[in-house]
This record gives sequence, C-alpha cells and structure tokens, in this order.
Amino acid sequence: MTNTVTNILSHDEELALRKPIEDYVGKIQAEIDELREEGTNKVLEYSEEIEVLKRDKIYTKSEKEARISELNGKLQKAKEIEAKNKQPINDKIAVAEKYLKDHYQTDYYNKVVESNKYEVQKAKADYDKKLKELEKEHKDILSGLSDKEEIKEENFIYKNRLFDAKLEYTKNMQEAKDRKHDAFTFEYHLIDLLKMSNFSFAEKQAQKIENYKYSFNTRDFLLKNGLYIAIILVFIFLCIITPIKKNGLQLFTVNNILSIMQQASPRMFLALGVSGLIMLAGTDLSVGRMVGMGMTAATIIMHNGPNTGSVFGHVFDFSTMPVGGRILLALVVCVVLCTMFTTIAGFFAAKFKMHPFISTMANMLVIFGLVTYSTKGVSFGGIEQSIPGKIIPKVGGFPTIILWAVAAVVIVWFIWNKTKFGKNLYAVGGNPEAASVSGISVFKVTLGAFIMAGILYGFGSWLECIRMSGSGAAAYGQGWDMDAIAACVVGGVSFTGGIGKISGVVVGVLIFTALTYSLTILGIDTNLQFVFSGIIILIAVTLDCLKYVRKN
Repeated sequence: MTNTVTNILSHDEELALRKPIEDYVGKIQAEIDELREEGTNKVLEYSEEIEVLKRDKIYTKSEKEARISELNGKLQKAKEIEAKNKQPINDKIAVAEKYLKDHYQTDYYNKVVESNKYEVQKAKADYDKKLKELEKEHKDILSGLSDKEEIKEENFIYKNRLFDAKLEYTKNMQEAKDRKHDAFTFEYHLIDLLKMSNFSFAEKQAQKIENYKYSFNTRDFLLKNGLYIAIILVFIFLCIITPIKKNGLQLFTVNNILSIMQQASPRMFLALGVSGLIMLAGTDLSVGRMVGMGMTAATIIMHNGPNTGSVFGHVFDFSTMPVGGRILLALVVCVVLCTMFTTIAGFFAAKFKMHPFISTMANMLVIFGLVTYSTKGVSFGGIEQSIPGKIIPKVGGFPTIILWAVAAVVIVWFIWNKTKFGKNLYAVGGNPEAASVSGISVFKVTLGAFIMAGILYGFGSWLECIRMSGSGAAAYGQGWDMDAIAACVVGGVSFTGGIGKISGVVVGVLIFTALTYSLTILGIDTNLQFVFSGIIILIAVTLDCLKYVRKN
C-alpha cells in the first residue's frame, strides 16, 4: 500500500512537471500573439464589425456604405499584415509543435498516466478495505442486539454506510478519470491557442476518441445500442443456420442484399414520412391504407388499355395518353390523394389538439372504406410493361430504385437539419409550449409535418406500384403502417418527441426489411414474422422509456 501511495503524483508535483512545457510553449505563444495583433486579430475584428453593420437598421444606407468603406480599407491593411506575418507565425507554430511532440508525452503525460494507474488501484483498495470494516462493525453491532426494531434500524444504517462508501469510491474514481483526461486535453489546449482551432484531421480524431472514452458509460451504451447488438446477433445466427437448413444457401449474398435494398426503397419513403409525425410525439395509423389507395390509383392510370375493374361503376382507360404523361399523372394523383388525407388529419391534430392516433385512425377507416367500396375490392391487374424499365431500370444488375430512396433520404435530412422548418420541428416535438412562447407556430409546424408525410407517402406508393408492376388493390399495404412505425422506433426516433435522426430511420427500415427477407427465405410463417416484429418493437420502446425513467 505504501509503495502505491508514493507513486501517486500530488497536484503540485503534476504542475511542476507541466510547468517547463507550459513556459516554453507560452513564450512562443506570446510571440505569435504579438504577430497576430495587427494582422489576424484585426481581420477578425473588422470582418465582424462589417457583418454587424450590414444587419444594423439604425444607420442610413449612405452612412452604412461610408462606414463599410472605411472598415474595408482597414481590413485590407490588416490582411496585408496578416499575409506578411503568416510564414513567421507558421515557423513558430512548427517549433512549438515539435517541442510538444518531443516532450509532452515523455516528460508529463506518461507520468500522469502511470500515477493515475496507482491512483485507481488505491481507490479500489480503500473501497474494499472500507467494505470489510463496515461489515465487521455491522456484525459486531448485530451480535449485541436482540430487539427486532433495533436490528432493523441497524440494517438500515448499514445500507446507508455502504451507499456512502460507494459514493466516496465513485467520487475518487471520477477524480482520477478527470485528472487523466485533463492531462490529455491540456496539450490540445496549447495547440488550439497556437493554431486558432485549426486542428489537423488526426488531431480532431484523437480528441474525438479521447472524449468518447472519457464519457463512455456501459449502461448508457447498452441503452442506446443494446437492441442493435441483439439484432446483429440474430442476423449472425440466421447467417449460420440458413446454409444448414437450405442446403448451403447463403443468406447475405450481393444479390440478396440488393434485393433487400430494393424492397426497402418504397418503405423508406413511408418511414421518413411517419418519422416526422413521431418527432411531434404523434404517429400515423393510415400509412398502409395510403399505400393501398396510391397503388390502386397508380395502377388504374398506368394500366395498358381499359381497366379490368371499375371505380364507382366507371371503367377508366388512360391508354390514349403518352406513357410519360401517364407516369407523371399517376405520381401527381398519388401525391395529391395522400397529401389531402394527411392534411385533414394534420388539421384536426393541430387545430383541436387531437392526438394523431385518433385523426389518422379515422383516415385509415375512411380511406379503406372509400377505396374498397368504389372498387369493390378487386385488383386492377398490371401496369404498362415498359414503365418499370423507364423509371427504375436495372443498370448492370443494380436496381436504380435504390437511388430514389437515397434521394429521399438526402432531401429529408436536409429539411430536418438545414432548414428553419426542421429546427422548428425538433423544437415543437421537444416542448410545444416553449416553442410557442419562442414565436414558433405550432399549428404550421404540425400541419407542415403532415403535409410532408403525405408527399412522401404518395411517392412511396407510386414507386411501389412501379416496383410490383401494378396489382393495385385496397388491401395492399396492410401492416405497412406498423412496419414504418417500428422502423422509426428501432431507429431511435422517440415517441416522447423532439428526438430522432434520419440515419436511425434508414437503419430501422433496412433492419426490418432484412429480417423479413431472412425469415421468408427460411420459410418462417408470415404470422410468426409478426411475432418477431412485435418483440423488437416492445424491446425498442422499453429501452427508449428506460432513458427517461433514469432521468426522472
């Protein structure tokens, strides 16, 4: 124990080790700061003044122009000084960086790491010693007690003492962890000052890795990734068992992966649409019926010749139109129909604070009833055979339908992360009351999310119609609403609202599509596949809830 203690650096000893490095680099930093004073610093100062002045509404146009002209003159002189001092500054930075490379690790950081190792050992040893002392003390006290209430009270006190000991141990371990982390980050603090935060790629990655290790928590990691780990293990099991059960058939071949992505592409549109509603702590139960309605409408329009069925007793024939016109018309009709119904549901949700569960359930019933009644529930056959080759051709065996899904992902990602609407979506989903106070129109954001969902549903149903070469019917898409919602939940879009990433939605769709594909290859009954999906959803939501249970 004595040896361990003597190997632990005191705070003053640690500072003494660091001081020569800090002094050497600090001297160079002072020289660099002097060179930057009339150059780089002034460039930043004048540039900021110009930007502020451009936004200023107090001055007249002529006053602004005069002041900006004056500042631009000063800015130009500062840039000239900056350019003149650039090379001397770079030379000094290079000297400082070389010194840090030669001395920081060996003279300081490695010694702190070694000290930290002993510090952790001491904390563990002290904790174990404390536990033994408390246990012995507890047993001695209990041996002299006979009254049940006194025994109960002593057990309670013992538990509190154990808790205090654990708290002290945790504090000591965290202090040791902080000390090591601070020693690591100090080098980058010096580099930050030298280079004005212009870190190299390697320096950025080193900091990211260190910050990840520093903030890593096993419980949080399992809460965030436990489901994915379990799913990966399931897929590994399926990859092992498939060749055994199917005479050497491999599960995840290139062709199978492309098939999974092809099937997932139309579903991606649906999941992206419903994810925006879940972001608002809502949902959409009408997704599947939207698909059936869109499929039916698209098949009727893109069918070659008179349709095999009628709509409200009328048989349509769009074959006189050019193929390109029919494709475009089918898309427009799908988008308009889906958007119309989502707008209605969104209006009731936004205007009357009706939960989307109710408004979309009403949509689901209305859509299915209307489409089934109007078409008598019959299938409308296939579409023009040349259409799939025009919209989603296979190029060298690659299904280009995937590119449609990629485009949708990019567009929705941009909307969520780079637009005012996207930022408002997160704000309203997180706290609608606070968002309203901040000047955000909750009504417009909610309605906008529903409209965007309708557009995506329309594209998705149209694309699915082309992928399947038609066969539109009211019953098509049954269960797709659950798949879309499940994909979002598994992808980390929280039902509490305001939390979610597009990348998570993509992963969720691919997981569910791959799972369905794999189970189908193994010959698992469709009904049992629903069981697997249900279990995954339950686990995903449970893990999501645990995050907030812990916070509270």
